[in-house]
Amino acid sequence: MLIPSDELESFLRRCRDEPIGPYRKIHVPIKPGDGGASFSSLAPLRGDLRLALDGYRSVDPPKLLAYRVREGVAPFAGSSSPALLAGVKACDVKGFEVLDRALINGDFTDPAYASWRERTTILSFDCTDVGPTCHCTLTGGKPFAETGFDANAARFGQDYYLSAATEKGRALLELIGRHARVDAACTQMPPAAETRRAEMTARVQAQNEAFQRPKDYGRLRSSPPQAWQEEARECVGCGACTHICPTCYCLILNEEGRGGAFLKVRSYDSCQLHGYARVAAGVSPRPRVDDRFRHRYLCKLVIMKGEFGALGCTGCGRCTEACPGGIEFRSVVRRLMEMPSGERSAEAG
Repeated sequence: MLIPSDELESFLRRCRDEPIGPYRKIHVPIKPGDGGASFSSLAPLRGDLRLALDGYRSVDPPKLLAYRVREGVAPFAGSSSPALLAGVKACDVKGFEVLDRALINGDFTDPAYASWRERTTILSFDCTDVGPTCHCTLTGGKPFAETGFDANAARFGQDYYLSAATEKGRALLELIGRHARVDAACTQMPPAAETRRAEMTARVQAQNEAFQRPKDYGRLRSSPPQAWQEEARECVGCGACTHICPTCYCLILNEEGRGGAFLKVRSYDSCQLHGYARVAAGVSPRPRVDDRFRHRYLCKLVIMKGEFGALGCTGCGRCTEACPGGIEFRSVVRRLMEMPSGERSAEAG
């Protein structure tokens, strides 16, 4: 299905105003008020906000909508109203795929996250620009989603090619077809859209040429302590990198008394904080900053791969942007991975 770009934006606003579909909440990336910045942030669609459906990923990950910083989980009485998340990019779609494996499985299901995923339709958009820290191609991704979305919009010229991958996605496209001006006869991605994807992939690859590294990330385990200490020198242990990451989900579960009843509340935790996993005696399993720093890199590139079959880093680059110490994630990985095996073995021993 083809749809003009202005027609798709008009459809989203009509969903909010009339409404013409089942979606009671619609979240989209928006431009800052002055319109001068290149970045976007996620917000409920309202008023005359300037939509930023194209470009690259938003400053804040959509994980914040699905897995809130603080949320009651038992007893759980969440909303059942359908919602729409439009404008999400490939790195964040991959983030949801990792979180799905961690939070919805045979051993454990987070009720709040599972409820949000079940009732929310994800309309992903191909990237049409590259952020300064974007590096999806270094982690096996591309600047367009191939799996994990309900429906996807591929931009070329003044049009989008819309495709669906799930029943929720097909229901969305059927709704668009009834209430917007579309070309439903187009059922294959146009060559111009394929060309646009290839051009964007080349741009991301060119930007990250200086950060190329081997892919056998298991080698990070044998990097010597001195190397980790040097890389962690500017780390202040603030946890910004984990809070902004689309795949981090560590939590603290507290019981709170309200009106004579107990409510279990889930809040974000971070492996970069000194008190993380501290036991009753007050002992921390990783008291040193460099130990916690090392653990995060291993978690993103080794541990999650073993647990979920996918890297925990989707290449969004948000951790680099959020770091007050200016630590460049790509540079750290490249330096550690390029360390000569002899030096690695000798120092590790």
